[in-house]
Amino acid sequence: MVTIGHRFNRQLRMRVIIIGGGLLGLTTAWFARAHGMEVTVLERESGVGRATSFANGGMLHASQANPWNEPGVFWHALKMLGKEDAALLVRLKALPYLLGWGWQFVRHSAPQRYLKNFEKNARLAHHSLASMATLRAAIGTGYHYAARGTLKLFRTEAAVRAAEQMTHQLAEWGIAYEAVNAGRAVELEPALGGIESAIAGGLYFPDDESGDAHRFCELLAADCRARGVKIECNVKIKQLLRAGDRIEGMLSSVGVLSADAYVLAAGPWSPLLAAPVGVNLPVRPAKGYSLTLTTQGWKDRPSLPVIDDSLHAAVCPLGDRLRVAGTAEFAGYDLKLTPSRIDNLFHLVTQLYPAFAPHLNRETAVRWCGLRPMSADGVGLMGRSSLANLYLNTGHGPLGWTMAAGAGQLVADELAGQTPGLDLAPYRLARFG
Repeated sequence: MVTIGHRFNRQLRMRVIIIGGGLLGLTTAWFARAHGMEVTVLERESGVGRATSFANGGMLHASQANPWNEPGVFWHALKMLGKEDAALLVRLKALPYLLGWGWQFVRHSAPQRYLKNFEKNARLAHHSLASMATLRAAIGTGYHYAARGTLKLFRTEAAVRAAEQMTHQLAEWGIAYEAVNAGRAVELEPALGGIESAIAGGLYFPDDESGDAHRFCELLAADCRARGVKIECNVKIKQLLRAGDRIEGMLSSVGVLSADAYVLAAGPWSPLLAAPVGVNLPVRPAKGYSLTLTTQGWKDRPSLPVIDDSLHAAVCPLGDRLRVAGTAEFAGYDLKLTPSRIDNLFHLVTQLYPAFAPHLNRETAVRWCGLRPMSADGVGLMGRSSLANLYLNTGHGPLGWTMAAGAGQLVADELAGQTPGLDLAPYRLARFG
């Protein structure tokens, strides 16, 4: 692990351009700079962390590293077609874009494939949470960091039994947990008292973390700049320029730019940039929705991040705010905020916390949607691509916040010619053949 006291290697003068100023791009930049590289980050938005990383669920959790394409996902998605309150909604207009990718998505929902991919994610997430300590030492905890763990609730005995079948795997992968009954769940989070009778059981994961990803990006960007990283916003990459087996430059809104190596960390826009140079990324955008609600005036507001398995909802305290996330939608690159999906989130939070209803202020609620880069097997893409100097850090789907520190460090290590702390083979693009 790179430590804050690490002395930059002045002999290594590799010039690196990182495309994307969100979580994955900035963490890669920080660790690359720690290796002594000359690093430039290019961001298409007016500031860092304003796209996919802006208002995610707020939780960093190795405990919830399971891919979305769990066994039975195909039939579940079919049943949910056209249902606006569906946790996973596929828009008909997106089907042509999803055909080839969708076949792989379903293929990887086979039980053995799913379990292997779950393990890949769990191991990367575990590594990443350890790497976060390095970054916190640099930027502090002023992003509403909390290390209280997360609590996952189940409302049926069948769901409890299904969860119990996975717990031995979690332990094997180094993820600590505590099986809890309703009483223990309310002890951990008293704000759940209003639904105690509806809780069949749960799992508490003490090592999980939470925080505001956008604020983290702002703090990390400031630290990167102080260390000599150039971060340029409002720069749009129009085209990568290929020569043989390498990228020789890129055409951008500010002209042609070049470096020794390039890292594609542009989230769901990564495949659009990679395809014209012959690098086909099995990544598609999945729209996620969130609400950010003020809890001022609610004396007994929650302090522990909670996931309700039955409601498909996640609620994360961020200081005096609550971040509510709970739906996903395949709709291509459409960033339209669908009112019915937002209304569903209002409904979900009051089902979890009935006592919040009198304090819920819809007028001050921040409604948001963003596009997650979802790989076909639910596992991120990292490391060198099929082109010699093009590296990837994308495709982490809903786990970008969880994976960011570890993924950034691993890719930066490979850029520096060092052996990464976690074998990158299971995360390379080459796994798709």
